Amino acid sequence: MGIIKAIGQAIGGTFPDQWLEVIEPDNMGDQSVFVRGIKVRKGENTKGTDNVVSNGSMIRVYDNQFMLLVDGGKVVDYTAEPGYYKVDNSSSPSLLNGEFGDTLKDAFNRIRFGGENPREQKVYYINLQEIKGIKFGTRNPINYFDSFYNAELFLRAHGTYSIKITNPLQFYAEAIPRNKDYVEISEINEQYVSEFLQALQAAINQLSADGTRISHVTSKALELGKYMASILDEDWNKMRGMEIQAVGIASVSYDEKSQELINLRNEGAMLSDPTVREGYVQAHMARGLEAAGSNANGAMNGFLGMGMGMNMGGNMVNQMSQTNMAMAQAGVGVQNPNVAPQAVAGVAAGVTPQAPVNPAPQAAGWTCECGSVNTGKFCPECGKAMPVVTAEWTCECGSVNTGKFCPECGKPRA
Repeated sequence: MGIIKAIGQAIGGTFPDQWLEVIEPDNMGDQSVFVRGIKVRKGENTKGTDNVVSNGSMIRVYDNQFMLLVDGGKVVDYTAEPGYYKVDNSSSPSLLNGEFGDTLKDAFNRIRFGGENPREQKVYYINLQEIKGIKFGTRNPINYFDSFYNAELFLRAHGTYSIKITNPLQFYAEAIPRNKDYVEISEINEQYVSEFLQALQAAINQLSADGTRISHVTSKALELGKYMASILDEDWNKMRGMEIQAVGIASVSYDEKSQELINLRNEGAMLSDPTVREGYVQAHMARGLEAAGSNANGAMNGFLGMGMGMNMGGNMVNQMSQTNMAMAQAGVGVQNPNVAPQAVAGVAAGVTPQAPVNPAPQAAGWTCECGSVNTGKFCPECGKAMPVVTAEWTCECGSVNTGKFCPECGKPRA
């Protein structure tokens, strides 16, 4: 029993009148993986049952569909090529592999018709398009070590993935439930989703090992798809004749503890900037004044209480502000290539940077008897030594003095 490809030129002529029945696929949606063939033109049924495909009937196959002719639960012929086919019970299977090559013949030899008398003949179709929109979600948080936060965090992931059937005969034998004429992917997906989530955890752990920040996981759908393919495709191809096509992560969320750690780390990173920290201190002081003014016991009581608090904590707040401003000027916490590392280290250690000490101005110089103005101890023109100013001096009135004015006559020192 087999099928023979119909002559294309005869489709529109009188040749179709020779076919007893015309069979086409049932409605095949985006997530349909397996549908039965239905009779759209019913003729004389030589075997008296709707389950039998009469000899001489015509079967139509569309693009991206794989047709199986089944007899007694066993596949007796198939085709992966679109077109029209005539059922011929006297012929041997044609086995039209299409794009799948000879791999289908190996699978056919494992599940083919075993030689029993034909009892029930049916036509089925398998969807060869990409089956999209298969939803997934992690039941429990997945651990993720983030080297940026230096912490073990936990995340949940939700999204969709798609599969493609790569060996339809293997898929029919291993994935399609018996006595089913119509199968959506959601009906058989529970086991696959469990395996998918196990592979997803391994893939996400690989992103962690590669040093990807946890906040960038959503943008790594392409890498995740490759990880999933490397983990699942070999087993799924071998066992069920299908593989992962794409993975789309719609959202990544963190558990409560992880979110607290991330917020704490981000707040600490912001407050490491002294200008941000100073703004934080000033904002809290402003809110304190606002709260004091709206005190339920009266603004005066509020300001009195605030004054007591400022007496106790004011010095500390003032010191914090001075440190913040000094660190901002020194460039601590910001990128400032003009700041010396010693200054940054000193401010970070709590030492306020001091202004540089200006050197003492040099002496104005002295005038020699020859008229030359000099700054050294000897005149470069005549070689005379710089006169030494003695501590004592004698006034014209004869009084010996040490001050700038004579205490006897009041004349100034020469």
